[in-house]
Amino acid sequence: MQHKIHLALIIGSDREGRFGETVARWVERQIAQRDEFTLDVLDPLELSLPTRITRVPVRQVQEFRERIRRADAYIVVTPEYNHGYPATLKAMIDHADEEWYAKPVAFVSYGGISGGLRAVEQLRLVFAELHAVAIRDTVSFHFARRQFDEDGEPVQREIVEGAMVTLLDRLLWWAKALRTARESDPYLLVRS
Repeated sequence: MQHKIHLALIIGSDREGRFGETVARWVERQIAQRDEFTLDVLDPLELSLPTRITRVPVRQVQEFRERIRRADAYIVVTPEYNHGYPATLKAMIDHADEEWYAKPVAFVSYGGISGGLRAVEQLRLVFAELHAVAIRDTVSFHFARRQFDEDGEPVQREIVEGAMVTLLDRLLWWAKALRTARESDPYLLVRS
C-alpha cells in the first residue's frame, strides 16, 4: 500500500488584515476530514522568506524548497489584488523550481466580485511554466468576507463543501497518477 499523499497548503497573502487565514483554516478543516492526505501549511508570515532571490539560497529558502519538494500536491489559497495575485505568492513560487515539477496544483481563491478567479487564471500560466499540472476544479469565494460567518464557516456551506470534495477528489487522482509516473520514470530525466 502506498503512503498518503503529502499535501502542501500555501497561503498566498501576507497583507495586514488578510482574510486568507480564514479561508485557509476552512480548507485545513476540509482536508482533515480525509484520510488520504497528510498536510503541511506554508504561511508566508511564518516562513520569513526574503523577497530577493539569490544564487545561493539562504537557510529559510532551502528549508522552504525542501518542504515544496516533499509535497506530492499543492493547494494554493490566493486572494485577488488589483486583478492579480499577490507579490508574496509570486516570490514563494519563484524561490523553488524543479521542486514543483510534475505535481498537481489546485486553487482556492477569494476576493471581490470575481472571487479571485482572475488571480487563479494567471497562476495557471505560472505553474504551467514550472511543469506543474493545474487542475481545473477550483473553489472561489466572491465577496469573501460576506461568505463566512463569525466562526469562520461558509454561509453557503453545502455548496462550497461539495465543490471542495470535488477539488480534493480530483487533486488526489492527479497526485497519485503523477507520483506513480515520477517514481517509474523520473521527470527530470525527460529530455527537453
